[in-house]
Amino acid sequence: MILKAFKEKSNRKYVNNLLADRQTAINNNKINTIAVLLNASEFHEFEVFRVYFKALNLNSPKHKIVAFTMDDKLEHNKWNAHFSPKDFGWKGKIKNLDLETFINEPFDMLVCYFKNPGLQLDLITAASQANFKVGISPELKRFYDLIIDVDLKDINIFKQELKKYLTILKKL
Repeated sequence: MILKAFKEKSNRKYVNNLLADRQTAINNNKINTIAVLLNASEFHEFEVFRVYFKALNLNSPKHKIVAFTMDDKLEHNKWNAHFSPKDFGWKGKIKNLDLETFINEPFDMLVCYFKNPGLQLDLITAASQANFKVGISPELKRFYDLIIDVDLKDINIFKQELKKYLTILKKL
């Protein structure tokens, strides 16, 4: 129990250091590769994003959908990958190779579609090498370049607003 608290504190410190060193270097390049980070307990309609990307003519095979789940034994055939609390070590150390690859991949855009922040989700968002980060939680404004404050059930509003802002920013 005490070790778990120390581990959480070391990971929280790692996230804060990542955010303190974060430099927003948004470029004017068009978006080709997109990553989506979901919390499986909040939103599980992953296929909505794949259909949406096709509608925007973003057909890269490098798109990736990753989900966080508290259940270690979850079948992950729905997502490209999933991760759980067991995949994290001390001081931000990642124990899952798929997750490590996801973090280090320089996606053009990372969409974080979850409302309730959690240490693991925060760590992945902060550590991601994505160029442009989009979220829906205004409490986490340090993490994102664009925040579209909608409820999780309002996915259609999110899609409309995201398309509008990406067009304004000339990313599409």
